[in-house]
Amino acid sequence: MYLAIIVLPLLASMASGLLGRKLGTTGVHILACLAVVLASLLSCVAFFEVALAGSSVTVSLATWLDSELLDLSWSFLFDSLTVSMLLPVLIVSALVHIYSIGYMAPDPHHQRFFAYLSMFTFFMLLLVCGDNFLVMFIGWEGVGISSYLLISFWFTRVQATKSALQAILVNRVGDWAFLIGLFGLFWLFGTLEYSTLFSIAPMINEALFTLIALGLLIGAMAKSAQIGLHTWLPNAMEGPTPVSALLHAATMVVAGVFLFLRISPLLEYSETALLLLLWIGSLTAFMAATTGLFQNDLKRVIAYSTCSQLGMLMVACGLSQYNAALFHLVNHAFFKALLFLSAGAVIHALNDEQDLRKYGGLVTLLPFCYVLMLIGSFSLMALPFLTGYYSKEVIILSSYAAYSISGHLAYWISTVAATFTALYSVRSLYLTFLGRPNGPKANYLSVHEPPLVMALPLAILALFSLFFGYVTQQLFVGPGSAIFGNALFQHPNHIIEGEWSIPLLNRILPVAGALFTPLLLIVLYSYFPGFLIGLLSTKVGKGFYRFFNRAYLFDGLYARLAALFLEFGYTTAKTVDKGVLELLGPYGLTNLLSQTARNWAKLDTGFIPHYTLLMLIGLLAFIIFVFYLPDPRLFLLCLILVILLT
Repeated sequence: MYLAIIVLPLLASMASGLLGRKLGTTGVHILACLAVVLASLLSCVAFFEVALAGSSVTVSLATWLDSELLDLSWSFLFDSLTVSMLLPVLIVSALVHIYSIGYMAPDPHHQRFFAYLSMFTFFMLLLVCGDNFLVMFIGWEGVGISSYLLISFWFTRVQATKSALQAILVNRVGDWAFLIGLFGLFWLFGTLEYSTLFSIAPMINEALFTLIALGLLIGAMAKSAQIGLHTWLPNAMEGPTPVSALLHAATMVVAGVFLFLRISPLLEYSETALLLLLWIGSLTAFMAATTGLFQNDLKRVIAYSTCSQLGMLMVACGLSQYNAALFHLVNHAFFKALLFLSAGAVIHALNDEQDLRKYGGLVTLLPFCYVLMLIGSFSLMALPFLTGYYSKEVIILSSYAAYSISGHLAYWISTVAATFTALYSVRSLYLTFLGRPNGPKANYLSVHEPPLVMALPLAILALFSLFFGYVTQQLFVGPGSAIFGNALFQHPNHIIEGEWSIPLLNRILPVAGALFTPLLLIVLYSYFPGFLIGLLSTKVGKGFYRFFNRAYLFDGLYARLAALFLEFGYTTAKTVDKGVLELLGPYGLTNLLSQTARNWAKLDTGFIPHYTLLMLIGLLAFIIFVFYLPDPRLFLLCLILVILLT
C-alpha cells in the first residue's frame, strides 16, 4: 500500500505521456484522476496507521550506492511527518487533476498536461517520502524540472517561457548551495541516512554544522521563495491556473520548509541558523504582504500571499515550533488551493482577463465563486474559527512568547504582515465582486459559473478551509499531542506560554488588525475614492506606489546585475578568447610561422650579388658572435630573434 502511494502518480504520468494517443483525452482524464485519487485515499489510510496508531513504516527496495563509507538505498520512510505531508500533497493534487478537466477543456494538449501534472506529484512524493538525502535530492530536482515544464506549458507565449527560465535559473542558485550542504553533511557525518544523522547529531561540531546549515538555508530560500530569491514565484503565474494552485499550495514551494521540518533534530544544534531563519521569514512575510497590496493582477496578488505565508512558516521553524509550522503548512495548502482555483474560475468566466481593474460587479453574476473566494480570503486573513486562524495565530503568539528581542520583533513584523494580508485580500474581493463593473461588455455577456467538474473540487476545498483547522488543532499543536514522536523536534513551551501567558492586548492585536483595517479600506473605496486617488497622485505617493508595485525593485536590480555579468563575459571573451589566446595560441603560432616564411621568401630575389652580400653579412655575424661574445649561446638566441622578427 505504501509503495502504491508513490508509484501510482508515476504510472499515470508515464501512461498519459507515452500512451496518450491510444487512450485519448477522456482515457487520460480517467486514468490520471483515478490514480491520484486512489493514492490520496491510501494516504488517508496511511495517516491513520502511522500518525494515529503510532506505527512507522520503512520500505526498502534495493541498494543504490555501496562504496566503502557511502551506503545508500532506495528506501522510503513513512513516519508522522511524512504522512502528514502526504495529506495536502495528494488531496490537493487529486482535486487539481479533476478541476483541470474543465479548466483545460479548450486546450488540445491534454495528454501532455496531465503527464506533467502527475509527474510533478510523483517527484513531490519522492521528496517527502525519501529515507535519505539523496532520494530527497532526486525529488528536489524533479519538482524543479516539472515546474519548468508546467510553467512553460504554453510555450508559444514568450512571457511563459521567460518565466519558466527564470524559475529554473533562480532555483539553480539554491540547488548549488543545497548540494554543497549535502557534501558537507557527508563529510561531517559520513552518511546521508536520516536515522544515522539524527543519532550522532549531539557529537558534531556546532560551528561546522552552522556552515553546512547555511548551504541548506540558501537552497530552501530559493525553493520556498524567501526574500532575495523570491522573484521567480510571482512570474510563475504565466502557467495555467491549476499549475499555480498545485505549485503554490502543496508541492514545490513548501519543499524548502519541509527540508527544515525533516532536519529539525539537527537544526537545533545551530542557534545561528535558527536566528537567520527567523529574520529571513519575518522580512519575507513583510515584503510580500506590502507588495501584494499594490498588485493589479489577481493571480499575482495570491502569489505574493503565498510568499508571505511561506515567510510565516520560516518564522515558525526559526522559533523551533516545527509542529506549528507543519500545521500551518497543511492548512495553507487547502485555503491557498481554494483561492487559486476559485480565481481560475473567475478568470475562466471572464475570457482569461486577470486585471483587477477590469473586474467589478461580479457578486450577482458569480455568487458561487464569490462565496468560495470569501471563504479562502477569510481563512488567509486568519479570521477566528476558520482554518487559517488556528495555525497562523499560534505562530504569531509563539514569536511573542519566545521572550527575546528577535522574537518580539518577529511578533510585530508578523502582525503588520498579517494586517497587510487582510488589506490586499479585501481589496481583491472588493475590486472583483463589489465594485462597479469596469471590464469590456463582451466579458460580462459571456460570464458563467464553473461547470460541475470544476465546482466539485472547489466545494471540497471550501469545506477543508472552513473546518480542517478546528478538527485537527489538538492533533497538531495540542499540548498533550504526541503523534509526531521522534519525527519532529518538539519544543512546546512557546505554544503553551502563547496560549495562556501573553497579555490580552498582544493576543487580540493580530485579529483586530485583520478585522478593522479592511473595514477602513472598504469605507475609503466606497465613500472617499478621491482621497485615495489624491494620495497616490502626489510625488511621494507615486514613488511609494512604484516601489511596492515593482516589488521592491528586485527584478530591476537583478536585471542590472545580469547585464553587468553579460558585459563582463563579453569583454572577457573578446579580450582573452578572441585576443590573447588567438595571439599566443595555435592560431597565433600558425600566423607567425606563415608570416616568417613569407618574409624569408622575399630574400629569394634571383640576383647573385644579393646572395653574396647575405653570405658576407652572415660570415661577419658568425665571427663576431663566436669570438667576441662572452657566451656563444647568445648567438643562437639572437639568430632565433632575427628569424622571428623578419
